Amino acid sequence: MQVHRDARFAELTTLGVGGPIDRLVEVTTREELVSAVRDADDAGRPLLVLGGGSNLIGPDAGWSGDVVLVRTRGVTRRDAGGLVELEVEAGEPWDDLVAATVGQQLAGLEALSGIPGSTGATPVQNVGAYGQEVAALITSVRTWDRAAGTERVFTPEECGFAYRESRFKSQPGAHVVLAVTFALRPSAQSGAVSYAELARTLGVGLGETAPLAAVRDAVLGLRRGKGMVWDPADPDTRSAGSFFTNPIVPVAAAVPGCPSWPAGIGADGAEQLKLSAAWLVQSAGFSKGTRDGRVGTSPRHSLALTTEPGATSAELMAFAGRVVDAVRGQFGVTLVPEPVRP
Repeated sequence: MQVHRDARFAELTTLGVGGPIDRLVEVTTREELVSAVRDADDAGRPLLVLGGGSNLIGPDAGWSGDVVLVRTRGVTRRDAGGLVELEVEAGEPWDDLVAATVGQQLAGLEALSGIPGSTGATPVQNVGAYGQEVAALITSVRTWDRAAGTERVFTPEECGFAYRESRFKSQPGAHVVLAVTFALRPSAQSGAVSYAELARTLGVGLGETAPLAAVRDAVLGLRRGKGMVWDPADPDTRSAGSFFTNPIVPVAAAVPGCPSWPAGIGADGAEQLKLSAAWLVQSAGFSKGTRDGRVGTSPRHSLALTTEPGATSAELMAFAGRVVDAVRGQFGVTLVPEPVRP
């Protein structure tokens, strides 16, 4: 465990904004992670747990307490009735894990290639892309329950997964993710490809399969084309990926001309649609490469908001607010930011 006194959020996040951190505590084992959390709680210091920093908007004022930087590592493999379970420590880099599963011919995560960040963050956001979501693969999430002062393991049903949602996101800070267990299928072929853009890139029909390596390569290519594969040397990747989630609305509230997909049945029993947030942003006047000072939309994807060196979180959120206001005013739909603001 190492304590740093000179760290800044801007240096630890892909958006590159945010001020100084009072105490940055870097941990490399599960035991150190629990100890760091308990130390902060026992001392009454404000606590923030940080993984890869790819979904965080660092506050300009910085952080007056402890930021625990999770760098835990380890993957435990076990057979589980024809499937393979991988228990993965929270600090494992996500894309390294995906690459390893593809190399070991374990199907399930391949379409989630190229997503930055750490494994422990994936159940919080219920990370998904190109037709796959981690909720379909997670068998348990091991956490530290801060109120009870003990470990607690959640089943998938207890996780409250929904579109980019979970109980961990709706109850921020209550539980610190220690490890996540996934159940994967031994196979050199993917599951049924359900995302049209990916199917076209692979040259297969919807519902067909493809080699795992081909799916990973195709997804990485698509994401790079949109500036959504993190590269410190590429200014177009100074983002949190998609800044807004695709809004889910009743069918009666569909926006004419906006691409949409079925999104199940709402709590009121009405059919719902998922609207394209990218289309809404562009159609509200924020096309690719729209800039306002040091922030704006990516020149490669309108849904990614990017920053330039020296930008502040206040500038970023002001620009995002203008996007939200424009979309609401023109289409009556409220966009919800995906990145977290502590």
